[in-house]
Amino acid sequence: MIWGKYFMVLRCCTWRPSRLPKRRYSFLPGDDVKSLRSVVSPDVSKIRNIGIMAHIDAGKTTTTERMLYYSGYTRALGDVDDGDTVTDFMAQERERGITIQSAAVTFDWKGHRINLIDTPGHVDFTLEVERALRVLDGAVAVFDASAGVEAQTLTVWRQAQKHHIPCVCFLNKMDKPAANLSFCLESIRQKLKANPILLQLPVGSGRNFSGVVDLLTNQRLTWKPTDDGRVFDTSPFSASQEEEAELLLEVRRARAALIEQVADLDDDFAELLLTDFGDNFDAVPYVKLQEAVRRVTLTRKGVPVLCGSSLRNKGVQPLLDAITAFLPSPDERPRDLVRWYKDDLCALAFKVLHDKQRGPLVFLRIYSGTLRAQTAVHNINRNGTERMSRLLVPFADQHVEISSMTAGNIALTVGLKQTVTGDTIVASKASAVAAARRAQTEGRAGVVLSGVEVPDPVFFCTIEPPTLAKQADLENALNNLQREDPSLKVRMDPDSGQTILCGMGELHIEIIHDRIRREYGIETQLGPLQVAYRETILRPASATDTLDRTVGDRRHVVTVELAVRPGEDLGAAGSCQVAFLEEAAGTLSQDMREAVENGVQSSYLQGPLVGSPLQRVSTLIQRVNVEAGTSPAMVSACVSRCMLKALRLAGGQILEPVMSMEVTVEEEHLGTVLGDLAQRRGTIRDIRSRHEDKVLLASVPLAETRGYSTALRTLTSGKATFSLELDTYEAMSAQEQNALLKRMAGLA
Repeated sequence: MIWGKYFMVLRCCTWRPSRLPKRRYSFLPGDDVKSLRSVVSPDVSKIRNIGIMAHIDAGKTTTTERMLYYSGYTRALGDVDDGDTVTDFMAQERERGITIQSAAVTFDWKGHRINLIDTPGHVDFTLEVERALRVLDGAVAVFDASAGVEAQTLTVWRQAQKHHIPCVCFLNKMDKPAANLSFCLESIRQKLKANPILLQLPVGSGRNFSGVVDLLTNQRLTWKPTDDGRVFDTSPFSASQEEEAELLLEVRRARAALIEQVADLDDDFAELLLTDFGDNFDAVPYVKLQEAVRRVTLTRKGVPVLCGSSLRNKGVQPLLDAITAFLPSPDERPRDLVRWYKDDLCALAFKVLHDKQRGPLVFLRIYSGTLRAQTAVHNINRNGTERMSRLLVPFADQHVEISSMTAGNIALTVGLKQTVTGDTIVASKASAVAAARRAQTEGRAGVVLSGVEVPDPVFFCTIEPPTLAKQADLENALNNLQREDPSLKVRMDPDSGQTILCGMGELHIEIIHDRIRREYGIETQLGPLQVAYRETILRPASATDTLDRTVGDRRHVVTVELAVRPGEDLGAAGSCQVAFLEEAAGTLSQDMREAVENGVQSSYLQGPLVGSPLQRVSTLIQRVNVEAGTSPAMVSACVSRCMLKALRLAGGQILEPVMSMEVTVEEEHLGTVLGDLAQRRGTIRDIRSRHEDKVLLASVPLAETRGYSTALRTLTSGKATFSLELDTYEAMSAQEQNALLKRMAGLA
């Protein structure tokens, strides 16, 4: 009886692998930890810091998952639909099948260390892409081979070009029936204004896609359809069957075109071609051609193009080879400010996460020097020193602790409680002073690395805790989330005292609301979504105001005269400006001048119509008379009151955000979708054909896009897709403006 109970207990306590999560990282229990800890290696030429960027659902996360599997850092292939991928580890990501937060992973491939960041494709999380690309050296742009360049592809491509990042293009989903190589190349050429350098030709099409022909080496790479893709056949390409004779001719033409294209873009290769090979392109060694393609890529004169199918496990290993062969190492990227630090530590904080046990986790890109655990570092932006307790190698939501990390790498730190996105971290204050001194000798001021441009939010709503006792917990949660996500803004309504949550879109606010519930255990209530409007003025106006007030035994007297006018010269998204007449500026002290400017700037924050921020307004301070004893605060108050008078006299105009929309729909539903967009005040810019579908390019006011996802799904039986991107702010018509004012006043 006793033995029977013993066996029952033993059976109940037995470890059952089937009950554990499917994802298991090979480095956690084994010796591969040593491999990750080898990141302290000083050979910076073997490091690649890259990002995966694309339109939503192009296959970024699936491609990243295959890279980790083939490099040996995961034991099983994850799938987005199954919710078991490494980089999509948030509950919201796995439920929705989309990437929300950029995730960093580190792995090795053929002697190279690759630090990879998988970025979101949804426009609501475009800041995640922006701050990742800010610190990366190269990028892989993933395309749906049946769609080519899509709306969000344009956005992420512009972000990469802004930071001068060399790119490699990967035409994914070549197994789809509508996959079209020539269409994709032409869309890259026309829409991205880039020069695609085709390095591979697909073998087979649609379901018959079996591999690629490498035009550099003239080899055929073939994957078996039933395997996991780890093993593939490599052989010199030759037409073994009659039906492949046409492919052989196409390969020869494509390789000749590749050599000619590279020769046009690289003078060294052109000279080599003329002196050593002439017209004998077959004799050109692939090593020389590969070196030329690398030079063209690094100078951003062209972008290598590869093809494959990540979901079908084909073409990912050549993509990894292309990353190491064509994208730059950290020492090949120009870093003007960093050289002033010489061998001292210089790093940029580009992302913050909050962990319940460890507190804030700060991602750092190390540009020079060595970062060591258990040391103090100096934050130039905050002018303070903090002690870093631990140093980690990032691997999605699992990390490996190490003692030090060298320049060129991406590190995850514990203990930096004051550091936020965009801060510059150095070894000490003395190091920053020495770097500033070196910069001054070259006529440069400032040694702070440039941060990240944060876009303005376009949606906002009220958020309330379930009880007053939870208010402090909600404020703490919102503070943490704002530190993680700078595109999230939280402000207090001065009239109602309510907390206002401002975000980049419906999905963004929905995700924030869900994270507050899951991660902080607060069941908050959201008010209806409101559009973040802007205001401007219609005509010039002038105003004069005098403030005469006695506070205690002190009398404050100030008179202000100013003029406002529409700032047409400030551009479509122009900020407001303030200027002084010489007579007015000459009579003011520095404190009083700052007080006047503060009064004007505070007036720009709330317009007279709906209380939205002002745009395209220029203010001229004509006269300011201040009696002795008047405080700067009273001067600011008088200027604000005078500004309000002038703005009301100038006549207000509401500016509404207008979105650039791209809708892909079958032709049979085209008329229905066009009619619905017309009711939403949409303007059709173009209608294009993409295989058997139609692509609508339209401009639609943001206020009219609420609930559009559900409406489009209903109209097309779920067969259409769309994407949105903020385009500009445009003036509302008089009729729409009056209707909006009535709704906001509760009269309609």
